[in-house]
Amino acid sequence: MMHITEEEMIEQVYGEGGKAGAVERHLEACRACAEAFAELKRDLAEVDRVQAPARDAHYGDRVWAAIADTLPVYSVREKRRWWSPGGRAGFWLTALSYAAGCALLVSSAFYAGRMWEQRQRPHVAAVQQAPAAPQPKQPIVVVVLDDHLDRSERFLVQLKHADLDNSALVSPMRDEARSLLAANRVCRKNTAQDSDPELKTALDHLDRLLAEAVNAPGGLNATSIVKLQDEMNADGLLLEVRVLRARISNREAAGKKPAKGGTI
Repeated sequence: MMHITEEEMIEQVYGEGGKAGAVERHLEACRACAEAFAELKRDLAEVDRVQAPARDAHYGDRVWAAIADTLPVYSVREKRRWWSPGGRAGFWLTALSYAAGCALLVSSAFYAGRMWEQRQRPHVAAVQQAPAAPQPKQPIVVVVLDDHLDRSERFLVQLKHADLDNSALVSPMRDEARSLLAANRVCRKNTAQDSDPELKTALDHLDRLLAEAVNAPGGLNATSIVKLQDEMNADGLLLEVRVLRARISNREAAGKKPAKGGTI
C-alpha cells in the first residue's frame, strides 16, 4: 500500500491540498499513516499562533482621520472653450509642438549614434578578445538542501524515540551527528546572504543541537540523550525541519511547471 507523504499530511492539516478527500480516506484505511498524522497534528498544535487584535466600531474613523490631511482637495474643473489655451485648438498646437520636438530628438540621437559607432570601430577587436567575466557564484542547490533536511529529520526522529537502554545506537547516532554537523555548516555558509529568517533560525538550532551531540562529555549516553530531547522539544526543531522540507519541496515542484508570471 502506498503511504501518504509528510507534505500531504501538512497540507491536509492546513487545508491547502487539492486531494483532501483521498487523503482522508487513506487515513481511515491505513493505521500507520493515521498515527503519523495524529503525531504531526500534535506537533503543529504546540506552535503558538499570533491572533490579530479585534477592531472596534471606530477603527475606520481613526484610519480616515490619520490620512485625511495627506489627500489632495477635490475641485471641479471649469469647462474650457475650444479657442482657449486649454481648448481643442490649444491641444492640437501643443501636440504638434511635441511631435516636432520628438522628431528633432530622434534625428539628433541617430546622428550621434552614427558618430559614436565610427569612433568605436577600432576598439571592437580588442573588446571581442577580452576574457569573459567570471560567472557569479550560484546559490545553494535546492536538492542539496532538501537532502540535508531529510537526513536531519530522520536523525531527530531517531533521537526523539531513542531507546535509552540500547547502547548499540550510541555510536551510529554520534557518527551521523558528526556528518550532519559538517553538512549543516556548509548550508549555513551558503545561505548567509539569504533573506529567509525561518531557514536561518532552523539551521542555527540544528547546528547547536548537533554540536552538543558530537561534543557531549563522555559521549552519548542516557543523560545526554535526555538533555538533547528536552532541548529539541523546547526549540520545536523537528517541526521547523518538517515545515521547511515541505516548503522547499513545493517550491521545487512549482519551479518544474511552466508559469505565466515567471519561474521560482
